[in-house]
Amino acid sequence: MSKKPVLYYTPRSPPCRAVLLTAAALGVDLDLRLMNLKDGDHLTPEFLKLNPLHTIPVLDDDGVVVTDSHVICSYLADKYSVDESLYPKDKLKRMQVDARLFFECGHLFPRVRIMVEPIIYFGEHEITPEKVSYMQKAYDGLEKALTVHKYLCGDHLTIADLCCVSSVSTAMRFAPIEEDKFPNVKAWVQRLSELPYYQKNNQEGVDTLVNFVKDKMVENKTAKESS
Repeated sequence: MSKKPVLYYTPRSPPCRAVLLTAAALGVDLDLRLMNLKDGDHLTPEFLKLNPLHTIPVLDDDGVVVTDSHVICSYLADKYSVDESLYPKDKLKRMQVDARLFFECGHLFPRVRIMVEPIIYFGEHEITPEKVSYMQKAYDGLEKALTVHKYLCGDHLTIADLCCVSSVSTAMRFAPIEEDKFPNVKAWVQRLSELPYYQKNNQEGVDTLVNFVKDKMVENKTAKESS
């Protein structure tokens, strides 16, 4: 029996959850290796041999090491999909999926980080209205992409949807999706939330991250007021 692909991850991370969603959509059983970044698991010599950039997620598929969530998702789809629906092989269709993936890594996830990382790592105790507005502006691109079709690249689910929703489902807890402005995005998130594997592989991690950030906000505010 072949080995399960090993995934180094943390469920709080949107990129890691994108991989979990993709693997679940494909029916791929992963050997999950939980990483504690606070304890420096990503800086050990063993991990740095896998990924010198010391980022997660990282996939080790029987010696084939793949880094970056978007590349991991495309790799899994290429290797394990029984059809081409999640990541089409047609060049033009694949190009469209890739464009949405680049939108996620260039616009969606960075704006999530702008909101939460200063709270987690740098002692800030609030998310400013400017950061919320900046996040909400990124919803506009998704809204337009979803004007005609149910999913970001047409009428079928792709890895672009799974990657984007991992960030959007996190962002919306701090920067709400206003239904009057972004009805298509709101409906799209709801549609994806009904996938049978969504709760376990995404929502639980979203809730964990949001609760952690909210606790840190209180902790940081208390520390600031007592200093």
